[in-house]
Amino acid sequence: MTGFPFAAVPHCVAEWVRNAAGRRRAAIAFGAGALSVLAFAPVFASPILFLTLPVLVWLIDSRAGPRLAAWDGWWFGFGYFFFNLFWIGEAFLVEAEKFAVLLPFAVTLLPAGLALFWAAAAALAKAFWRDGVARVLVLAIALSIAEWLRGHLFTGLPWNVVGYALTFPLTLMQSAALVGAYGLTPLAVVIFTAPLVLIAEHRELHRPSWLRAIVIVAVPLAAMWAYGTWRLSEPQTVLKDVKIRIVQPSVPQREKWLPEFQRRIFEDHLALSVSAPNGVRDDLAGITHLVWPEAAMPFLPLETPDALSAIGAMLPDGRTLITGAIRREAAVPAAGGAIDAKIYNGLIVLNDAGGLAALYDKIHLVPFGEYLPFEPLLTALGLKKLTHGRGSFTAGPYPRPLIEIPGLPPTAALVCYEVLFPGTIVQGAVRPGLLINVTNDGWFGNTTGPRQHFHQSRVRAVEEGLPLIRAANNGISAVIDAQGRVLQSLALDVKGVIDSTVPAVAAPTPYARFGDAGAFILLLILGALCVAMSAPKTH
Repeated sequence: MTGFPFAAVPHCVAEWVRNAAGRRRAAIAFGAGALSVLAFAPVFASPILFLTLPVLVWLIDSRAGPRLAAWDGWWFGFGYFFFNLFWIGEAFLVEAEKFAVLLPFAVTLLPAGLALFWAAAAALAKAFWRDGVARVLVLAIALSIAEWLRGHLFTGLPWNVVGYALTFPLTLMQSAALVGAYGLTPLAVVIFTAPLVLIAEHRELHRPSWLRAIVIVAVPLAAMWAYGTWRLSEPQTVLKDVKIRIVQPSVPQREKWLPEFQRRIFEDHLALSVSAPNGVRDDLAGITHLVWPEAAMPFLPLETPDALSAIGAMLPDGRTLITGAIRREAAVPAAGGAIDAKIYNGLIVLNDAGGLAALYDKIHLVPFGEYLPFEPLLTALGLKKLTHGRGSFTAGPYPRPLIEIPGLPPTAALVCYEVLFPGTIVQGAVRPGLLINVTNDGWFGNTTGPRQHFHQSRVRAVEEGLPLIRAANNGISAVIDAQGRVLQSLALDVKGVIDSTVPAVAAPTPYARFGDAGAFILLLILGALCVAMSAPKTH
């Protein structure tokens, strides 16, 4: 008696997906998108995409035109973004009495809006749909364009673009140095989608399809692995006469801005700063640079002389504090009278006398978190931003200036989610020798959000070939070298410090030199292959 042939399963599943309709079809698309999230941090189960991305191809297969295909793309994207970004709801529970009522809207409307990019990708792909593996190339091109636009339009949010599925383990991550996260996206779509789509074309075992599927997966992954192995073999070097201490105070976000906790929070930072990782007080012996996280002091430090004096007293001669800070700048009065002062979220550098040595003001602010779009209108409707204080923050000068910190190379400062944006880290003619990212992921609790934020910051270091120092309020703080290796780290909700040397800069990567040009070249190559595959054969 012959059992059910295993080779027929992919074909049967493909037909089942194509024939689905109504709510079942939407549920299949949503579920496949939701399961795709397992490919990213902290699970890193990227093989799940071998099963989920082909579902989008089969759904588009059975649609009559771009408009209907857009619905499949939207449902897939909604599942993908809903489970990628559910953690933003934690921010609305920090002050639940004020913002909890908005939580259901936040965790659904943002994913629903981002899913429009995937809807557009499905519609675009359907407009140029082809037979066989060529349609996978079409989808890869369309989805890559949509992901790039998602990272740029309306201030951009490139959270977990598909290319991140090829950034784990560390050896594969090195390919980001060639083409960046956006360039890895078309590769990821082809690698994870084509095999099952090819195999499902036939009900019986079809050896040519299986062989082609193996080649499509094995060849690019082997090339990426070889490049990653070579890049990780480069010798590691560190900056001479530099040793940093990163402070992770793990202040509960609920307490952060309450007046009764301000002194205790500041004193905790001071106490941690003068203690070694083992808890023994050493008064910063051997430490050259101290790093505190985003908005470390829950007040305006440059307007608080007592705090500056305490910092000056803490720092030994020649030592420097680098800290995230809120600062206020008096605005010039307008013709009709005085106007509100400008408030900046950024980074300041203080010397051993507590004096200001350098500063950076954040240039990429978080919509609704740090500023309200259309503020007069939305404020009149009763809406307010999530972060502390009335009114919006002001963006700093663009392009991002480098800051000069005594004893360190020219440094690019990145506040919070500024580290998410590929190709925007270095904006001037001078290349920095170091990245410093201060952040406060305490808003998002012990969820996937802070872990994904950390992983994406590692990819920025690899893309640019630059070491990165990361100071987070409640984790994950770390020292990362130019190849993305984590030299030291503190996990979420751990209160403590890191003492570390600072890795040296690597040679400029291809991505640092050419940005997203490599990604667009890949799309042109895929387009040419698609045309070649679709051309009529001559005999």
